[in-house]
Amino acid sequence: MSVADWVGRVLKVVQGIARPAYRPELHYMRGPGPACMRRSASGER
Repeated sequence: MSVADWVGRVLKVVQGIARPAYRPELHYMRGPGPACMRRSASGER
């Protein structure tokens, strides 16, 4: 294994730790959806 290969592997590990794959802003519900709007427009609850 060369030094360049070793450095590349270390950088990948550090990048995985520093920047996790889970991004909560992608899963955050930002308000009522279209089904809720349809229900409230028809008078149902």
